[in-house]
Amino acid sequence: MIGDSVTLVAPFAGWLAPLDSVPDAVFAERMMGDGFAIDPVEGLLRAPAAGEVLSVPATAHAVTLRLDNGAELLLHIGLETVALGGKGFDARVEAGQRVAAGDPLIAFDLDAVAEAAKALITPVVLASEGYVLTLDATGRLVEAGASVARIARAEPREAARAASVDERFEREVIVAATHGIHARPAARIAAALRPFVAEVALVAGDRRANARSTVALLGLGVTSGSCVRIVGAGADARAAVEAVAELILSGLGEEGAAAPAAPAIVTQGPVCASPGLAIGQALQLHAADQAVPEFGKDAAAERAALDTALAGISARLAGARGAAAEIAEAHRALLDDPELLAAANAQIATGRSAGFAWRAATVEASAAIRATGDALLMERVADLKDLERQVIAALLGTAEASIPALRPHTILIAEDLLPSQFLALDTVNLAGIATAAGGPTSHVAILAASAGIPMLVAAGEGVLAVADGTPLILDADAATLTIEPGPEALAETSERLSAVRERRAREAAEAHAPCRMADGKRIEIFANLGSVTDAAAAVAAGAEGCGLLRTEFLFLDRATAPDEDEQRETYSRIAATLGERPLIVRTLDIGGDKPVPYLPMAGEENPALGLRGVRLSLARPDLMRLQLRAILRGVPAGQCRIMLPMVADLGDYRPVRTLLDEVRAELGIAEPVQLGVMIETPAAAMLAGQIAREADFLSIGTNDLTQYTLAADRGNAAVSQRVDAMHPAVLRLVREVGKGAAAAGRWAGMCGGLASDPLAAPILIGLGITELSATPASIPGLKAVVRKLDMNACVALAEKACDAASPAEVRALAREALA
Repeated sequence: MIGDSVTLVAPFAGWLAPLDSVPDAVFAERMMGDGFAIDPVEGLLRAPAAGEVLSVPATAHAVTLRLDNGAELLLHIGLETVALGGKGFDARVEAGQRVAAGDPLIAFDLDAVAEAAKALITPVVLASEGYVLTLDATGRLVEAGASVARIARAEPREAARAASVDERFEREVIVAATHGIHARPAARIAAALRPFVAEVALVAGDRRANARSTVALLGLGVTSGSCVRIVGAGADARAAVEAVAELILSGLGEEGAAAPAAPAIVTQGPVCASPGLAIGQALQLHAADQAVPEFGKDAAAERAALDTALAGISARLAGARGAAAEIAEAHRALLDDPELLAAANAQIATGRSAGFAWRAATVEASAAIRATGDALLMERVADLKDLERQVIAALLGTAEASIPALRPHTILIAEDLLPSQFLALDTVNLAGIATAAGGPTSHVAILAASAGIPMLVAAGEGVLAVADGTPLILDADAATLTIEPGPEALAETSERLSAVRERRAREAAEAHAPCRMADGKRIEIFANLGSVTDAAAAVAAGAEGCGLLRTEFLFLDRATAPDEDEQRETYSRIAATLGERPLIVRTLDIGGDKPVPYLPMAGEENPALGLRGVRLSLARPDLMRLQLRAILRGVPAGQCRIMLPMVADLGDYRPVRTLLDEVRAELGIAEPVQLGVMIETPAAAMLAGQIAREADFLSIGTNDLTQYTLAADRGNAAVSQRVDAMHPAVLRLVREVGKGAAAAGRWAGMCGGLASDPLAAPILIGLGITELSATPASIPGLKAVVRKLDMNACVALAEKACDAASPAEVRALAREALA
C-alpha cells in the first residue's frame, strides 16, 4: 500500500547541508529537483527510506530508488565521480531489489574518492513531480539513520499539461559524451525540453525512458558510443527531437566528449582492495581451526559458557577505535544475532558442547550466504569465520592461532584474512597483502585501506603455492602480483616507490609552509569556507587563511534571521580555528536566487540580475549593520577582512565603507579593518583600477563573472556547458583586474571555482593574481604546482591564453606549459 508521506533518514554520517551549497549548478539550482546534501565522513551509502532500487549505473557512483509512496529519489555520491569509472565504488544492490531504510546501497573508498573527485558532498534529490520535500534544520553533523527530511504527495494541480499528438518525429544518434548519460547529462536533456510541449522518449535497445525524467534516463544505462533513438509526439515534436539530438551530438556539455571507443575486455584476476605499490618477500599465513569436543556437560552450563564468551568478546570489541570501530559494531551485531544464537542453542539442547554448537551455527549461516551466489554477501562469510575462531578460543581458554613475526617488507599471503588477524599484524613491517579469496569490500579490505597497506584479493589458489621468502612486486593499482621479478622490474618499481614516497613526503611537509614560486614570488594559498568544520579541514590541509567565508549558511533554511550574538559566536569560532591566519568574510549574498522567508521580495524574472548581494544589503541597511557588528565583534581586527559581493562600481562600495566606519566607532575599534570587493560583474572587472584606488583588495568570483561574461546561465542545463571560466574572454577580464589592482598598489585574488584548478594556476598568476582561495582538498596539490612556476613563463603563457580561440586551446597551452 502506498503511503502519502515518507520520512528520510541520513544515508550516512556527515555534515547536512542545503542543496544550494553543492558546488554544481545542476544540483544547486535544483534542475533535477529539490533535495539536500551530506558531506560524508564514512564510506557506506545506505537507503534513506524503504523502497525499490530503480537503477545503479555501471560506475556505481549513484543509485535511484522508488520509495513506498511512489516518489523517486536520486543519491549521487560526490561530484564528477562518474569520471572515476567505478574505481573506489562497490554497489551492494541491483535494479529491482527491495531495500529497507538503513540497508547498504553502495560502499566506497572515502579517501580515494575524496582525492580523485571534485568534491565528496553527496546530493540527495527528489527527482519526480507531484511530491514535496520538507527538510529539517541543516548546517549540522548527523549520524547515519537520523531523521533529516520528509517527502509527501503534493496537492493535485488544477490542470496538467496536455500534449497534442498531431505530429510524430524520431531520430537516431550516437552518444559521444565520455561517460554516457549520467546525472548531469540527463538533467540537461530534461532542461532542453522545457520550451516544448511534445512528449519525448529515449529508446536504447528494448528499453524506453521519458526524456523529461532524469531518473528514467539514468535507468537506461546509456554509455558512450551507444546508439539511442529519440522519439517525439506532439505539436512541436520535430523541434523537440532536434533539440535533444543536437545536445547529444554536441557531447551533452561534458568535457572530453569524443568518438566512441571499442568496449574494454574484462578478464578475471586479482582485485584491488586497497591501493598502493609494494616490494617485499612472501610469507604464507596458515591458520588452523582449534579442535573442540563434540559433546558437553549439561545444557545449562554450556549455554552459560557460550553467553560468557559472547559477552567478553562483545565487551572487547566495544573498545575499538578508528576504522576498526565500524567493523567491531558489525561483529557485535553478529554476536547478538538471534538466528545464530537460536541455532547454537538448538545444538546445545541435543547435548553438544558450546564450542561445537557455535561452530555448527556459523558454518550453517555461512553456507546459507554462499548459496545466494551474491559475491558481496559472501564477503561477510569471513566475519562469521572470524567470530567463530574468537568465540571458540574464549571457550577453550586458549589464544587464537598466533600470527607469525613479520620481517621488514613482508607481503603476507593467505587463503583469506580475517579482521582480527589483520589487527594483530605488525603493520610497520607489513608491505602488502594478497589473498586467494576475499573481496574488495570485505572488512579486512577496509582496515587495510585505512592503514595504507596495499592489498589484492581474489588472486586465486595459485598464490598459496608461493614459497616463503620469494621476492614479490604487489601493484594493487594495476591489480598485479609479480612473482620473482627480474632486476629491471625491481629497479623500475623501486624508482616508482621512491618517487611516490618523496612526492607525498614533500607535499605533506610543504603544505604547511608559505607558498612561493620557483623565482621567489609569494603567492598566498587560502581556502573557501562555509562552516567551522571547513575551517578545521583547511588548516589541516595547509591553508594560509580563508579567502572566502560564505556567511549564507547562517541565514538559509530557517524561519528567522540569526541575531547578532549567534553570528558573532560562529565567526569567532571560525577565526579561532584559523589561528592568526587572515579571515575574509563575505557579507550576506542572498536575494532572488536564494530566497529566505523572513525577507519577502517580489518575484524576479531573472534573479541572477536582480536584488542580490550588496544590492540587497544596501536596500536593508539594518541587516548590513547587524552583520558588520557581528563580524567586528567576532573576528580580531588584525585578522579580519570584509568583502562585498556583486559590486558593479564605487557606488556600491562607498556606502558600505561609510557604514563600516560608523560601526567601528560604535564598538570602539581604532584599528582599521580592510574592506574589499568581489569582482563578479564585467562592469567591476572593467573598472577594477578605479575601484582598487578605494577598496583595500579585489577578489574575483569566477562562477558569476563567467556566466555574465558569456551570457549563459550556469543554472540552465541547456546552456550551462558554455559556462567555462577558462574562456579567453573571461581571462581578459581577469587581466584587467590584475592590471587595475597593481596600478593602485592593491592585491588581487581569486575565490571562484577556477582558483582550485592547478591547470589554471600559471595563467592566473601570469594575469596578476597573487592569492588563490581554493577548496581545502586541493590545497597541497595546488601549492606543489605553484612552487614550480616562474613568473616570466607565467606571464608569457597568460598572454597566449588571452589570445586563444577557445577554452580547449587554453587548456592545451596550460598542459604543455606544466609538462
